[in-house]
Amino acid sequence: MGAGFREADGKIIVERLIEIIHANRAYLSEIDGAIGDGDHGINMDKGFTMAKKELSDRNVGMSEALKSLGRILVDEIGGSMGPLYGTFFKRMARASKDKEYIDTSVLYSMLDAAYKGIQSLGDAKVGDKTLVDTLDPAVAALKSAVDNGRDFASAIDEMIVAAENGWKTTENLVARIGRASRLGERSRGVLDAGATSCYLMIKSLGETAKELAG
Repeated sequence: MGAGFREADGKIIVERLIEIIHANRAYLSEIDGAIGDGDHGINMDKGFTMAKKELSDRNVGMSEALKSLGRILVDEIGGSMGPLYGTFFKRMARASKDKEYIDTSVLYSMLDAAYKGIQSLGDAKVGDKTLVDTLDPAVAALKSAVDNGRDFASAIDEMIVAAENGWKTTENLVARIGRASRLGERSRGVLDAGATSCYLMIKSLGETAKELAG
């Protein structure tokens, strides 16, 4: 396993993100339907499919592909998730724009920037039953791995495990943000759709990055 991968080779990361959202569009909408509008998977798939078409004939690296995905989500997807995930990917793109090589420290700076972007748009905290419950522990685990000198594969594995554990906590949380918060205790017992899509994407990103690092 190498120490990272070339940014120029990273378009496949975005292509795999598009695939994972498309494959889970029904599942994400089903989860969302239990305590929300039921359109999370449909809306996400719409935006990601538009990005797929735009990127299909473009020879670009990871940061440019992330930037395109982010722009489309902001411009074309309604509701709260378009601006949130659009900002997420645009911030990741900005953090990797001038990097020739993506190692653990750059990957951390990308996810940390994305998290700060999410925080700039709202006041969701860990425990509010949102994508923050997935993202916060994932970013913290990656930072710890970088600080402790973990190799690329180990750092990503720790990030994915932390994201999964955080995602699973949302099943037993009461929603405090957004439409689901109106349900109070009735929102307990269901996974949060945003936390679920966030986990699926962090897992996909990490696994593809490990493949690229060889």
